[in-house]
Amino acid sequence: MKIALIKVGKTPVDFEVKSDEITFKGYLQYDADKLILLKAQLSGVIDADCDVCADEFKLEVDEEIEFYISDGIYTKSEEALLDVVESLDSTLDLQELLNSEIELIKSDYKSCENCKKNSASDEEAF
Repeated sequence: MKIALIKVGKTPVDFEVKSDEITFKGYLQYDADKLILLKAQLSGVIDADCDVCADEFKLEVDEEIEFYISDGIYTKSEEALLDVVESLDSTLDLQELLNSEIELIKSDYKSCENCKKNSASDEEAF
């Protein structure tokens, strides 16, 4: 789902994108200086690999997402906005953002329930 950034104004534009077992739902709203606020909820289940045993498992996801989208290159260095995504063609591909957020979650350290249990029992032994 692509959205033309010029259509985003002060009235929030709702969106919902689904992929397999995960939903990316929220709104876009013009903020200031070519910046658009994205506030969304990412929820569902993704397939992830355990960083301990390398087995694949289902990872529950329920995260609030909030960042800004710049229509063009963001140049305001005096502001401390760290979470800015730049759109160079004045469109926003929400499916691409969803995929990026999923990959970001997958890159975090995570372990399956078996490894968590083994780790807890190992700690009790000490």
